[in-house]
Amino acid sequence: MTAHLTFVLIHGAWHDGSLWEPVASHLRTEGHVVHTPTVAGFGSGASTDVSHADGVTSIVRYIEQHDLTNIVLLGHSFGGTIVSKVAEAMPERIRRLPYWNAFVLEDGHSINDESPVVYRELMLATAIDGTFSLPWTLWRERFLNDADESTARAAFEKLCPTPLAMLEDKVDLKRFHTLIAEGTLRCSYLNCLDDTAMPPGEYAWSPRFPARLGLCRLVQMPGSHEVLFTRPADLAAKFVEAGRD
Repeated sequence: MTAHLTFVLIHGAWHDGSLWEPVASHLRTEGHVVHTPTVAGFGSGASTDVSHADGVTSIVRYIEQHDLTNIVLLGHSFGGTIVSKVAEAMPERIRRLPYWNAFVLEDGHSINDESPVVYRELMLATAIDGTFSLPWTLWRERFLNDADESTARAAFEKLCPTPLAMLEDKVDLKRFHTLIAEGTLRCSYLNCLDDTAMPPGEYAWSPRFPARLGLCRLVQMPGSHEVLFTRPADLAAKFVEAGRD
């Protein structure tokens, strides 16, 4: 039997912590403790005049304020860049570091450095007041391609703008990659096999990003980049598989 775990789930771009609820509910039913903080700059009414470092600080403070230890700190998509920096700051508090179709950046890179050029061009061309909102067509075809239209529409209405700084800021990850090389951080990578948010080929999530995590556990399942809206129970089970000892 898997021991009960304490999860801290870090959302992706265009999301806030509340969108984890279907998955978090399944985890809690199984006896796990689940925290779903919202990264600074996201959610209704949030100040979007923030840097990537501000986002990291907001999660470090959340963990400190709740005195969380022995945590499974999981990042989804953009959230991978947050958990990597949090792991630098407090590796002693982390039991395991899973990434779910998430960015594992090279030192000094931004998300846009490691994404198709057409994505960055779209963001810069359509940004409003320093934020970018995901277009419906991109959401439907690349992010939630395993849902019927009504499910996709309902999820789309819950999204929020993302501060461009979160995607453009270059992230110093020297210490993170040192911790990986030393084996200090135990990592997992969960790859959804139908996820085309990063298109197939050189930009695909896997094996590109798990290869940067050293000796990591690779977990896979069917589904899109946003399978939390379509298969939350299955996703919760995979989080446990990724987070267990």
